[in-house]
Amino acid sequence: MSDHGTREFGVGLFDRWTAMWNGDVDLVDEIMAPAFVLRYAQAGTDAFDGIRTPRQLAEVVAAWHRSRSGLLFAAEGTAVVDLTPADGGPSGLVARPYLASFVGEDDEKVARSGTDVLRVCDGLIVEVWSVSSGAAGRTFYH
Repeated sequence: MSDHGTREFGVGLFDRWTAMWNGDVDLVDEIMAPAFVLRYAQAGTDAFDGIRTPRQLAEVVAAWHRSRSGLLFAAEGTAVVDLTPADGGPSGLVARPYLASFVGEDDEKVARSGTDVLRVCDGLIVEVWSVSSGAAGRTFYH
């Protein structure tokens, strides 16, 4: 796989990660390793601390959608892709800013930015670091 191919793979993987967060939870079986670690730093995300399997993640993502009207995630900015071709699939890191929006109280649109860093091994996500601006936060791109 060429440098261009690994970059395309990394951007595509982040796009599928985003689609999974947008409710296409069946993608967990395609993009997540059988066991992985999630590291979410923002307040209110302790529900992710014990998630270790694709099915657990799918259940939590579905629950987030049930509790947040109009929840939508979008990749923003330029992805940083540092992947190396390997026999089982690319390995390394993919990082990208994202925008999360939903309908809040009083039917107002709420938007927050964050950055996700995906650690990839053999083409699957094995670890995620996620930091967002949180409940009182703002967006990167105004």
